[in-house]
Amino acid sequence: MHQPLKKNKKELPPQQREQLLRGLKARFEKNMDRHKGVEWAQVQAKLEANAEKLWSLSEMERTGGEPDVVGHDKKTGEYIFYDCSAESPKDRRSLCYDHEALESRKEHKPKDNAVDMAAAMGIELITEEQYRELQKLGDFDAKTSSWVKTPSAIRKLGGALFCDRRFDTVFVYHNGAESYYAGRAFRGSLRV
Repeated sequence: MHQPLKKNKKELPPQQREQLLRGLKARFEKNMDRHKGVEWAQVQAKLEANAEKLWSLSEMERTGGEPDVVGHDKKTGEYIFYDCSAESPKDRRSLCYDHEALESRKEHKPKDNAVDMAAAMGIELITEEQYRELQKLGDFDAKTSSWVKTPSAIRKLGGALFCDRRFDTVFVYHNGAESYYAGRAFRGSLRV
């Protein structure tokens, strides 16, 4: 007997999908300087063909990231989205860096960690280099800060990196990976 296909849990209902696409298109058109030479119709076609990636963008949006296209990889044909909210995404704040850091806390544990939350959303933490690229497109994190992907050598020693923008300059700092603050979240990237 024929079994019906199971619905992928990482797929948006049609109405939610259309609402997300409208919002992404409006942001795309409002911020054309972030993606010169990129056509929305091509981006939308890629998104409509990738239900799981669209779900990830919905998660970025739901948590306050305001994702937008920031590039196009001509080799792979993928469009690159970053969180472009002016400040670090509101619903991703007060997180330590990763699972190991969360487990190391004896008390006052945060609700989650940046690395696991990003993985659950289907996105990657942006790197320091990507963070600097983002800052060329606008002024981000003037009052907040964002965890960035930390090189393994630093992480093995217990540290983690975060960035912000102060005095019209991008700064990279370090903290113990187990630390967390109300003004620090993480910014993610997604390739579609």
